[in-house]
Amino acid sequence: MSGHDDYFSRLSAALREAGLFRPTLVIDRTRLDANIAAVKQTLAGTNLATRIVVKSLPAHGLLDAIASGVGTQRFMVFNGPMLEEMARAHPSADFLLGKPLPATQAAQSLERLGAVSPQWLIDTRERLAQYAELARARATPMRINLEIDVGLHRGGFATPAEVAGAVDAAQQAGLSVAGLMGYDPHVPKTPDPSRAYAATQRAYAAAKAVVVEKLGADAAGLDWNGAGSPTYALHAQGTECSEVAIGSAFVKPTDFDRKELAHHAPAAFIATPVLKALARTEIPALEAATSLFRFFDPATARAFYIHGGHWLAKPESPPGLKYSDLFGRSSNQELLTGPAGVDLAPDDYIFLRPTQSEAVFLQFGDIAVFDGEKISEMWPIFAVSA
Repeated sequence: MSGHDDYFSRLSAALREAGLFRPTLVIDRTRLDANIAAVKQTLAGTNLATRIVVKSLPAHGLLDAIASGVGTQRFMVFNGPMLEEMARAHPSADFLLGKPLPATQAAQSLERLGAVSPQWLIDTRERLAQYAELARARATPMRINLEIDVGLHRGGFATPAEVAGAVDAAQQAGLSVAGLMGYDPHVPKTPDPSRAYAATQRAYAAAKAVVVEKLGADAAGLDWNGAGSPTYALHAQGTECSEVAIGSAFVKPTDFDRKELAHHAPAAFIATPVLKALARTEIPALEAATSLFRFFDPATARAFYIHGGHWLAKPESPPGLKYSDLFGRSSNQELLTGPAGVDLAPDDYIFLRPTQSEAVFLQFGDIAVFDGEKISEMWPIFAVSA
């Protein structure tokens, strides 16, 4: 087999030895550990805690490795099933909802959470009233975290006055305000990230000041949550937050190939076998144009039909593979084309990098853990949820 470098040749051999001849999500444990170390080094010397974003890392083995590595029991969860799954595994952990849930879904989860009391995310006065009614109906103390708009404009309380009104309403309803959450992934994508980050910090400081003024001594120890994988390193240089949320940076899909994460390494790959390797690419009803296509685009010389396909992922190895614009995408036996020098045979592997980890990781069954030489263990994934 030609085309793979030494790394992917070793990974191919490891998968073959493990008998994994199906589409498989692979985590490189050495690279994962390096990314954990990168987070620790970046946050060293700060007082920032780390909150792990569960939706981006939906496997207990993966989450446990990261939580142990960075030394945290703070998790951000995104729906009822995910919260319940994590609460069973970590009953003493602190959970913050990463998105506001309908009160009816919160009520269903409360039936199964036992003593676990998460921070429910509240984005509007209307939702606050719904959660207040839920707390009254169940005679259950509830902690809430107020989502604030620091510039993303995806909802949440947008002004200090709105935050003040929410705190007052929460106190009147007997809800416990546990902190603020201000998400800022837009910052690196703006024309002037430094200016955009400064604006998010001013917005956060204004909202935080209101909460401190309203709650007084009760504001001590609240969770001031912010950041995200693209911006956590910015917060390490100075922030109003007390903790940063990090998920995808630990495995670095292609959407996170950004200068802010240059100190992180790709640690997740999709491996899938070649089912059919054809000497030339022929497009249905356009067979006569095959030579013309190859002349204008040498990367269409050969055709490889793979096991599965249509994932949110980009071809990684062998180099030169690409999806066919003419043939289109397919979830079954997807076509990848390549130059004449890519000499893959049926049952050889091709490798792709996920563009994101959330949702994608849930599509392959147990995760294969590569230790550099062999598949050392398999990590079961969570049940599919949105």
